[in-house]
Amino acid sequence: MAKPEIIRTLDRSSGGGLLVRAAEMAVLRSVIDPGQALRAGHKVLEAAEKAGDGEAASVALRAMALASRELGDLQAAEQRLRQAVQTRGAPAERMAQARLSLVTVRTERGHPLQALRLAALAWAYLSPLDRAKLDTQRAVALAHLGRYQEAVASCDRALRALVAAPGTIDDRRFLAGGLLNRGLVHAYRGDWDQAMRDISACLQIAGHARLSHLERLAAANLPFLAVRRGDIGGAFTHYREAEDTLFGYPERLATMRADFAGALLAAHLPGEARALLSLAVPDLEESGAQVALAEARLKLAQVELLTGDAREAMTVAERAMRELSEQDRQAWLPLAREVVLRSRLALEPPTPGLLAELAGCADDLERDAAHLAEGASLRLTAAETALALGDRAAASAQLSRLTEQPGRERWLPPGGRRTPLASPAQAGYAAAGQVPPLVRQHALALEAALREDVPAAFRAVEEGLAGMGGQIDSLDDPSLRAHAARAGGRLAAFGLRLAVRDGCAEEVFEWAERWRAVTAPAHARSPHGAGLPEVRAALGRAALVEYVTDDSSLFAVVVTGQRLALRPLGALRPVKEALIRLRYSLRRSALHDGAAGAEPVAAAGSELELLLLAPLAAELGERPLVVVPTGILHTLPWAALPCLRERPVTVAASARSWLAATRDPAPLRTCRPPGPLVMTRPTGPPRTTSPETAATPPAGLAGTPAPGTTPPTAPPEAGTTPPTALPEARTTPPAGIPGAGHSDGVVLSGAAHPVGSSVDSWAGPSGDSWPGSLKVIAAAGPGLAHAYEERDRVVACHPGARPVAARRDAVLAALASCDVVHLAAHGVFHARSPLLSSITLEDGPLMAYDLLGSSRTARLVVLSACDSGMARTPTDGAPLGLAGAFLAQGTACVVAGMVPVCDEDALAVMSRFHELLAAGHTPASALAYASARTGITAFTCFGAGDQPLIHREPDAGCPADIGRAPVPVHGEDDRERGRRPIVPTG
Repeated sequence: MAKPEIIRTLDRSSGGGLLVRAAEMAVLRSVIDPGQALRAGHKVLEAAEKAGDGEAASVALRAMALASRELGDLQAAEQRLRQAVQTRGAPAERMAQARLSLVTVRTERGHPLQALRLAALAWAYLSPLDRAKLDTQRAVALAHLGRYQEAVASCDRALRALVAAPGTIDDRRFLAGGLLNRGLVHAYRGDWDQAMRDISACLQIAGHARLSHLERLAAANLPFLAVRRGDIGGAFTHYREAEDTLFGYPERLATMRADFAGALLAAHLPGEARALLSLAVPDLEESGAQVALAEARLKLAQVELLTGDAREAMTVAERAMRELSEQDRQAWLPLAREVVLRSRLALEPPTPGLLAELAGCADDLERDAAHLAEGASLRLTAAETALALGDRAAASAQLSRLTEQPGRERWLPPGGRRTPLASPAQAGYAAAGQVPPLVRQHALALEAALREDVPAAFRAVEEGLAGMGGQIDSLDDPSLRAHAARAGGRLAAFGLRLAVRDGCAEEVFEWAERWRAVTAPAHARSPHGAGLPEVRAALGRAALVEYVTDDSSLFAVVVTGQRLALRPLGALRPVKEALIRLRYSLRRSALHDGAAGAEPVAAAGSELELLLLAPLAAELGERPLVVVPTGILHTLPWAALPCLRERPVTVAASARSWLAATRDPAPLRTCRPPGPLVMTRPTGPPRTTSPETAATPPAGLAGTPAPGTTPPTAPPEAGTTPPTALPEARTTPPAGIPGAGHSDGVVLSGAAHPVGSSVDSWAGPSGDSWPGSLKVIAAAGPGLAHAYEERDRVVACHPGARPVAARRDAVLAALASCDVVHLAAHGVFHARSPLLSSITLEDGPLMAYDLLGSSRTARLVVLSACDSGMARTPTDGAPLGLAGAFLAQGTACVVAGMVPVCDEDALAVMSRFHELLAAGHTPASALAYASARTGITAFTCFGAGDQPLIHREPDAGCPADIGRAPVPVHGEDDRERGRRPIVPTG
């Protein structure tokens, strides 16, 4: 193999001039192939030391240092540069060049002020062109100190000189590097368009000059910029590309991840940001990149605070403060101190001392033009703390500084890379010289309340929320909408508190709905004709219960066609504790824990019933329910409450979103009343562990793949079974499960259809595509013993229904073209990043994020999977998770699991559910009766579950109200299982 040019030069070297030339070639090679440059520099250094050539040795050490820096070894880079500066016999210009390179390394190791001193020492000994190159490095130190204007000026001065340079490879390297550095400074200042222009120019120059490593470094900033410009999908695409190109450069990769995390944090995606920071921080620690490490710790502290772990946030922020202080980065300290103070406020009662610290930190933030919005937000917190302490004078003093109209410009857009706790909604300025609008409206509302001017307080809150809603309307991603809305959560809570204090049920309902509408997608808002009268008219004989919180108290607004009532339910804490006990009991029951059974579940359910529904007994009676939860109630499996047995329950994000979903088109198909059904439970043992191993989730849970289970290489073919039996799910039943994959006493009509054929190409028995107008498909994921049988039973229930392969493309296509989609698979819920929640298909997970680009989804989606209905709610009205993602994209109704569910239990309840659904029941009533008859309470109905998909023709033996009476079922215990009424408290 041919030797590189550097090595050939060394082989020919017989004098000092050639050694210097070889060393200079190694310097140039350091940004193209760092590994080769390191080896070549080492050879030059050995030769130079033997020859006593100080100049060649100094340049060789610099080449080795630059290569080490690119490979992420900052400590070795600094050591070699210091050796280069101290090399005997090296000319002053060579030592100055070593100091030039040391400026960047010293900055990255956490000492930007010392780096500027090194630059001053080098300046006098450098040529005009090298001084321009030094300016590109000084800009990095200035930017990390928050001196952005000076940094841009330094880059501008350097670029003017470099553009006129001869154009050697080194000149082009510094020209591209100068553009990259200036682009990053623009990004710090929030000028995303200018940043993109500079980085794009850098990419062009680096690509033309074949500076592939520099090109990779520039491309690593594209994820950060894409998020800042609102392209979340493109950002993750750029991230995956950058992750591949930076493999082998751990420090560079870690820095890219930390920068991307900061952008995600500012874009209200703290869960995703935390995942990246957990990868970045250890690598930054190992590489010694102290500047990037301190910034990453600050971002991590902000993430911990925003996701609710105040204690961890305070610990991490205090460590970041120490590191920033050691680096002389005084401009960053107020940001870290803000996290510490907010954490203390969350962990301990307010005190006058803490109030003074909050006001002092707000003063410090306001001294920096880049942090004025954060200062205003913290000052508002100080005012609220003063009110909590009863210090009206201090509160008024803080509020006046937010509501005054100064005559001079005070507020500027915040910096970019220093991710603030204040959101862009708080930092969106209406005009120069104003406090951020949301903060100012909140301050005006508090001032009005201090004056006992309640109408003025309501006006201020309403104007603030209206302005915020306008900003959020531009966001399509439900997670972005939800987290962006958190900025207005305190203002909305204040308005709700005023309404609760007045005790007017209609006012509380309207304020709760107004706030929930802020985060709702456009199709779920029903802005016209969607007031309380319309909700009451749409309810019919049902009742709607909307839960709201005021501080630590829980209230319920009950809406029926006849009355409207506001009921206090007491403290929220007992409800949270009882809900935790219920979920724990249901989980143990699903695991078939030997110590668990029906009694703990019933006891926990009765406890919650007493807290949540018993005080509402007079209004509710035995009505079907539409429930609008708040906070932790989004995790409640409502079917587990005894009084809701056989009672249709629909869970909605808001009354208006429920109303909007009920205004969808009429039922899709008309059918004649069904005859009697004959069904039995599936045979075979449950796929769970023994009591001795119950601590480990068993193989039968839809959220836990079966150990050692290999999914079939292809979905089982259907089409050879007799017309009176269900299609086979497997060609060979699995051992230990007698008859698995076959119908067990089920007499249903339905045709068998091939798996995996095109959704639009299949024709029914009559030759018509999709007989009738109801298109139903079902898919079975891997690793479950009964999933294929469940799929086939679903298909057999609906005329014209068919199975499809459980692959992402096939499922997404079905969602876009069908009316009912049933997915039986493993489910995974990510509490920190709920849009990463998924169901497992044959070719990988189908995540909630994958649904965001869909222009149309099925009207009814059934997720027969563990925890698929779970949601995290950053703010009311925005449940985030799989079910929430479907509803946000336009699905009218979702039926999903709320807890782990055993494989055969899911088969039993879903078989019964689809029989009732096909008979004409609404999804809510079908699920209620299926759950009651099977005893499986793991599933919940979301959205417009009280609307029928199929209209049944009147029949003497068929009740007109299809949502209330169960279809007769034979072959099981037909004893009367009457619904338990709600027992009022007291």
